Formats: sequence, C-alpha cells, structure tokens
Amino acid sequence: MENLKSKVIIITGASSGIGEATAKLLAQNGAKIVLAARREDRLQTIVSQIEKEGGEAIYKTTNVASSEDMQKLAQFALKQYGRIDVLVNNAGIMPVSQLNELQVQEWDQMIDVNIKGVLYGIAAVLPTMREQKSGHIINISSVAGYSVSPTSSVYSATKFAVRAISEGLRQEESPASNIRSTIISPGMTDTELTHSISSPDIKAMVSQMVKMAISPYSVARAIAYVINEPDDTGVNEIVIRPTVQP
Repeated sequence: MENLKSKVIIITGASSGIGEATAKLLAQNGAKIVLAARREDRLQTIVSQIEKEGGEAIYKTTNVASSEDMQKLAQFALKQYGRIDVLVNNAGIMPVSQLNELQVQEWDQMIDVNIKGVLYGIAAVLPTMREQKSGHIINISSVAGYSVSPTSSVYSATKFAVRAISEGLRQEESPASNIRSTIISPGMTDTELTHSISSPDIKAMVSQMVKMAISPYSVARAIAYVINEPDDTGVNEIVIRPTVQP
C-alpha cells in the first residue's frame, strides 16, 4: 500500500460503517484522513482511535446535502493539508418502501443525500483536482444500482444515477485532467444503512437479509486497492457482495 502514504483523503459518511472502516484502514497505511459526517461525537471518537494507533486524521461536521457544507469541507482540507488527493463519496441513506406508501419526504431525502450529496462533493473538490492535474473521486453506489426489486425503486434510482455520474466524470476528466473515477457497488454490508427504514415489515425483512452481510472492512479493502493503484491505472468499477448473496 505504498501509494496510500501521505495522500489526503476526504471521506463522507465517516461516522460509521464503510466510512469508518475505510478511514481507519487508510490511516493505518499512512494516508491523511479528513472525516466528514453529521455526528460530531462519533467523528471525535474515530479520530482519537486513529491517532492512538499512530495515524493522522481530522474531522469536520458536514451535511452532504448542503452544497455550502461540502465547499467548507474542501476548504478545511486544503487549509490543513494544502491539497486533496481523494474524495470518497460514501454518505448515503436507504429508507426503502413501496411506492404506494407515498413516502415523499423519504424520496426527497434519498435524492438529496444519495445524488445531490455526490454532486456537491464533486463540485467541492473538482476545481482543486483540475488545478493539480491529479485526483481520484470514488463514489459508493450499490448492487441496487444494477437491478430494481420491490421496495427499492427510488433507492435504486439514486444508485443508478451515481453510476451515470461516475461514468460521465471518468469520460470528461480522466483524459483531460488525469482525475480518476471509481464506482464501488457493495451488496449486503453490515452497516447502519437499514436503520433509516420506517416500515416495520420491510425493516424486518431486510434485517433477515443482513444475516448474510459482509464486514464494512471488505468494502474498505476494495477502496484501498483502487487508491493504491498507480496513477496511470484507473479501476473504474467494482461490485463486491457476500458470496452467498443471490
């Protein structure tokens, strides 16, 4: 993991799950981590844990659904470290439901976090990366971004969108500015993602599926792998899921 050393890496949704696991793993391998999420107490704890193990990390409370917050996050990273090498757009929510439940507010929240949050992250770091003529944007999608199932219509739509945005970014920026674009699509992973499901029946059904879930560190290792590849190599897409997941 030599290429991870001293890279400045912003991670959204870093207070738990894949974001937390990724922050800890990358810090162990010498990266400088900028953690972003809304729960300050969790961010403080994770930064303290990283520092106790000899790693380097800072944090900023951030709502990814706010363009202003994401701009402030990028400026915070630049002020502390002078550059931004990688953005991991990891923050996401999954309040799945059937369309006939008319959970309009939840639909809006998914669009704001899962789609706008990714776009706001790109907007916050892209000018710096273009000026550097280097950078790497990693967007976390889902296997739900490849197929739709009952209850996943809106969630899947947001993750299909993330795939489209990632591929558009690759085509526009990789040849012109040497900025790499990667989309990572996890299957069932042991995170807090199911906590946002409001329907008791659907939550119970998904909770049964979580029994097959992989560790968030499995996804974190995939993220570390794509960052560690040399700058002339773009790993554009990875699907990672439990071996037994259909």
